[in-house]
Amino acid sequence: MAHILPDGWRELSVTGAAQREIETLQRLADALPDDYSVYHAVHWTNLERGYSVFGEIDFIVMNRAGHLLVIEQKAGFLDETPEGLVKRYPGRVKSVVAQLARNVDALRGKLNARPDAPAAQIDYLFYCPDYHVRKPHSAGLAPERIVDASRRDELPALIQAVLPAGEASGGKNDEAQKVHRFLCDVIQLETDVSALIGRARALVGRISGGLAHWARQLEFAPFHLRVTGTAGSGKTQLALAEFRATLERGQRPLYLCYNRPLADHFRAIAPEGGLIATFHAFCQQRLRAAGEAPDFSRPDAFDRLIADAARLPVDDAYRFDTVIVDEGQDFSEEWRDLAFRHATPAARLLWLEDPMQNLYARPPVPLPGWVGLRSFANFRCPRAVVRMLQAVLPVDMPIEAASPIDASEVEILTYSDDASLLQALKEGIRLCYSESFRKEDVAVVTYSGRNNSRLLAYDRIGPHTMRRFTGEYDLLGAPVFSEGDVLIESVYRFKGQSAPAVVFAEIDFDTLDDKAVRKFFVGATRAMMKLVLVISERSAQALLARTGEPSRTAG
Repeated sequence: MAHILPDGWRELSVTGAAQREIETLQRLADALPDDYSVYHAVHWTNLERGYSVFGEIDFIVMNRAGHLLVIEQKAGFLDETPEGLVKRYPGRVKSVVAQLARNVDALRGKLNARPDAPAAQIDYLFYCPDYHVRKPHSAGLAPERIVDASRRDELPALIQAVLPAGEASGGKNDEAQKVHRFLCDVIQLETDVSALIGRARALVGRISGGLAHWARQLEFAPFHLRVTGTAGSGKTQLALAEFRATLERGQRPLYLCYNRPLADHFRAIAPEGGLIATFHAFCQQRLRAAGEAPDFSRPDAFDRLIADAARLPVDDAYRFDTVIVDEGQDFSEEWRDLAFRHATPAARLLWLEDPMQNLYARPPVPLPGWVGLRSFANFRCPRAVVRMLQAVLPVDMPIEAASPIDASEVEILTYSDDASLLQALKEGIRLCYSESFRKEDVAVVTYSGRNNSRLLAYDRIGPHTMRRFTGEYDLLGAPVFSEGDVLIESVYRFKGQSAPAVVFAEIDFDTLDDKAVRKFFVGATRAMMKLVLVISERSAQALLARTGEPSRTAG
């Protein structure tokens, strides 16, 4: 596969000519071997300069010897005039011949003007994928250098014919390296990660929202829908769409989940109205509304809380036209019955679950007579993360890579004791920062729970201050966090959330059994763009035996 520079082009949501260039990049990435590098500027950092690498050049292909092939692409229709091919724009006409010659000459001049000018050869192709050149001999370009609609599928082969792979030269003054540095200066390869995160969030949100769209096109009565979806398949978007649609109808929705951070997150993104709570908080609210105060000093406080809430009669203040149960894999049959007794007779009922995120070994809840819908496409995580997970998941719980992001491989750091654990974690955070992720983009997720984690006890790890949940809530019910730069959470609390860059740390298990696979799955699928694993040496051996991923110790 060819090397495409800059990276991140798959994440772009573009239209028009830029979309045609993205399609060309995809073709070149798939069809050219790794002897070639393709430089382009269909990139978020260069939008103000137009979609071109240098002047109005769209792509530059470099072989191993550092020789270059300039490709000028024109989408849409062209005019064949006595002066050659032209492209008409509103209020102006551009000569393809003059434009290509001018930019190739300028590129050659800039390259030769460098103090350490490499002896690079520069050739060209003109690519017009939408137009069939009728008179190639009068187009003003060598006919063999024109790739029109009739030869569109031959573009990768023609590139290799004009620019053979070549032989790399050795030594520290390698010609290809000098050309590469020059092109990096020209197209400004610094990654604007903050812009990429925004683009990625928008694009992932849009495509994962497909579940919300077509699941809500289903018509059946009563509307009792069970959605079994893998992490990142769009379950939250579906819940949000149902919640919002209920309010727009002038009705009342109820959203229940197991995890407090997920309830807080959903409350932050949902419109005002209805009720959003964890199951236990909902029971507590019911009791307080009835004038009763739960006694949390009892050893069986939570069981008593549920039992007391179940005996209360349901009045109109606690009847809902839509009831959404999220994290259904964490609910029991008793909880199911208590939740749905608050539904009106004609209510829409939705049960959202992911069996792979069942960290508490609860049996599946039966929902007889319900319509079932399955979704195995993960839109959230980079493809490299999904490829790794595919090697460890059971065959009856598949996961499909559907994210547009395929930019970063999984980093694996190993440790053997407490000292090397801290060193590996510092290195994992450094790796995220080195790729321009900001402190607010990074989350450290521990494989251990709050009571067993060694990392959650630290306020500072190396130069990094850690922001962690204190176990307390403010007067408005929001969780209170300590001061710090980098968020650190347990895998249990971070379930249902995500971050652009995740350092999944303190991973330690004897064997990669069902419980270990589930916790590993939950932690790994929190990453939107980059995943670093900090894993014990013994666990790394078990994982690598299944995945074949390379690892390294923190240095």
